[in-house]
Amino acid sequence: MDTITWADETVRADLAAVREQSPFIYGLTNFVAANLSANALLALGAGPAFGAAPGWTASFPAGASGVFINGASLMSAATPEQLLEAAATAQAAGTPWVLDPVAVGAGAPAYDEVMTALLAHKPSIIRGNASEVAALAGGAGGSGVDSTLDSSEVVDVVAQLASQLGAVVAVSGPVDYISDGTRTVAVPGGSAFMPRVTGTGCSLGAVNAAFLAVTNPFDAAVAAHVVYAEAGERAGARSTGTGSFAVAFVDELSNL
Repeated sequence: MDTITWADETVRADLAAVREQSPFIYGLTNFVAANLSANALLALGAGPAFGAAPGWTASFPAGASGVFINGASLMSAATPEQLLEAAATAQAAGTPWVLDPVAVGAGAPAYDEVMTALLAHKPSIIRGNASEVAALAGGAGGSGVDSTLDSSEVVDVVAQLASQLGAVVAVSGPVDYISDGTRTVAVPGGSAFMPRVTGTGCSLGAVNAAFLAVTNPFDAAVAAHVVYAEAGERAGARSTGTGSFAVAFVDELSNL
């Protein structure tokens, strides 16, 4: 298995493309993660618009360069129908989109049904923690939004799920793993502060969408995770706690 880091020329070229093209990214996410998600996109050079205002889910995905749907947006103002409408609109328009099935498999069957229904609209990238990926593959889920598994425990599951769904699947953890069912790569880095700052996982879905706007799904997921890990590692090295890390992390995304 190859290991990809910030030294990779393709990753750097993809980041340059995001900065040059400034893609419009539409997303549905929860109120807790929206601020960091928007700031992460802006730091990379993308233009975000979030929310399920009347008519948005039926129109914005068609005009966007990339879309991300975070399942926890259902805790805000979005409805299951709006999530499905956004996914269907993106699929019909040929807009690539990212699914982040937050807390799937954690004991809420009605919610899990919505996440499963979204898969029918062919997300280009599915990203989550180890328990979420395991649950999508038919295994046990985690505890609320937290994973009870390490990313290294689901490497084979990531590849199998990618092959089964015809999508790139990415799992985040101390080491991230990304697979399209044929190729699987590892992405090390990040910081121990990251799981302790609200929205860092959810924002990664938004960043995946930004890269998805400028390259193919596999390279997009790899670049997004590498950039995130590199910025997290740099921010962690100069932070004294979670508050300073949150600010430093956005700084490092913009400085890459």
